[in-house]
Amino acid sequence: MSAFPAVLRPRILALLCAAMLAGCAHQAPTITPVDSVELPRFMGTWYVIAHIPTFVERDAYNAVERYELDDEGRIRTTYTQRKGGFDAEESAMHPIGRVVPGTGDAVWTMQFVWPIRAEYVITYVDAGYTQTIIGRSKRDHAWIMARTPSIPEADYQAHLQRLREMGYSLEDLRRVPQRWPE
Repeated sequence: MSAFPAVLRPRILALLCAAMLAGCAHQAPTITPVDSVELPRFMGTWYVIAHIPTFVERDAYNAVERYELDDEGRIRTTYTQRKGGFDAEESAMHPIGRVVPGTGDAVWTMQFVWPIRAEYVITYVDAGYTQTIIGRSKRDHAWIMARTPSIPEADYQAHLQRLREMGYSLEDLRRVPQRWPE
């Protein structure tokens, strides 16, 4: 990757990530989404507590997803992380989410580069919209996220059980280190 100018590296990584995730974006998910999502409540900041990462997210520290619903109904997304440590430079990606019609707003596509869209299925969200699990039909990637940088261990273990029940192998699951000023 060092052969590419620094300014192009995030775009190249996003293109590679999107190509890798593109498999089933236009098919009905085979993983069960929640019945419905209140999009305005889902918007905002989510800390990535754990994930089965894409190659772009491997070795992520302080990973955060931020969602904002725009006037056209698209979900403007900002994913930030520090690659390799808390002191590493922060990097960001800006995919665009779109709700798949007829899914109760629980199935989205994420577009990192045109024309490729990746499947994004909200498989769990608690009643207070403070914790969520995002999955994919291929069971190749998953994200446990929360509104806070940490969650109680009992909640974390319950999320692991949910992923197992969805058919995930947790062999590649990684807890994302989160450290923030108090």
